[in-house]
Parts: sequence; C-alpha cells; structure tokens
Amino acid sequence: MSVPSELKYTTNDEWLKVEGNSGTIGITDHAQEQLSDIVFVEIVVSVGEKVKKGDTCATVESVKAASDVYMPASGTVVAVNEDLAGAPETINSDPYGAAWMVKIELSEPGELAGLLDAAAYEIKIKE
Repeated sequence: MSVPSELKYTTNDEWLKVEGNSGTIGITDHAQEQLSDIVFVEIVVSVGEKVKKGDTCATVESVKAASDVYMPASGTVVAVNEDLAGAPETINSDPYGAAWMVKIELSEPGELAGLLDAAAYEIKIKE
C-alpha cells in the first residue's frame, strides 16, 4: 500500500496535495483497498463553489459499500475530474494520480496544520 510522503491526509482517508495556494483532493490507496472494486463515482461540487473543510465533495460506491468523500480543507473549487464518472475503476488503479477528484484554491491555509503527514497516516491505518 502506498502512502506518498509529499501529501497530507485526513483520518477519513482523503489525501490533499498542496501546491502553493492550490490543493488537489482524492481518496487514499488504503481507502480504495478497503472499498475494493469501485463501480460509481459522483462528484457533488462544481467549479466556482465555495466549500468548507468537512463538506462532502463526492460519493464513491463499490461492490461492498458506498462512502462519502470529505473536503480536507476549505476553498473554492477550480476543477473537478469529469473523467471519473466514466471510469470509476481508475480510483483502484491510480488513487494518487489520474483519480484525483477535486482541485481547490485554498482559503484557510491554517487548516493544513490539522492534517496528518504520511508517517502519522501510516500509524493511523495500522490501528
């Protein structure tokens, strides 16, 4: 299982890649492994929408369960990954790359301090 060191993580298994004032969001390798074969993705936010940390940004369904994906930080949505609706299995094969879900312009950089680094996330998923 992969836990890239350059990302930030939530206890709900979302990841956040911070680049300057922008953030890219998706679900972790651990999350996709727990869900197993993902068959449906619905991104429920749109470009231009202001979102708060903890808001639902997507729903992911697998053969096992459905799960909401939450915003790890607040900001304004600048892009959504439209390709996932037609290829939800991308989350299983490339959770940290092609399976990104939402990109935001961060509005509350202080929130990043509350996220886990890779080492802390690895400890969390072993519990």
